Amino acid sequence: MQRRYRVIIAKPGLDGHDRGAKVIARALRDAGFEVIYTGLFQTPEQVAETCLQEDADAVGLSVLSGAHLTLFSRVLALLQECGRGDVLVFGGGIIPGDDLTTLEAAGVARVFTPGAPLGEITEWLERALDARESRVAH
Repeated sequence: MQRRYRVIIAKPGLDGHDRGAKVIARALRDAGFEVIYTGLFQTPEQVAETCLQEDADAVGLSVLSGAHLTLFSRVLALLQECGRGDVLVFGGGIIPGDDLTTLEAAGVARVFTPGAPLGEITEWLERALDARESRVAH
């Protein structure tokens, strides 16, 4: 890891199930990331504002409610509007395979579904942020 990255883990929308988000937050912390967990029932505006205030490198969105297309797209748009389009957005949850392409086309860097190995998630995020860091340095 080129430096200690700041990652927001957020639960946007009305989904009240946060066990997976907490597991991811702990795995990222244990892998050396600085993690800020926003808690349940966040609006996309709150998530974007947290990214801005915390100067986050990435935000992980966890959605199990089925509102992933709306919520992910809104967070991405708000990050662009506030000048933080550089934040790497990734996600997880119960997301149908047909929607993965739509989310990636909207700008979501990667989506992890239930059962994804924690090591795969932490290693992917480290590689993705290191690659971004190298591009910015040059």
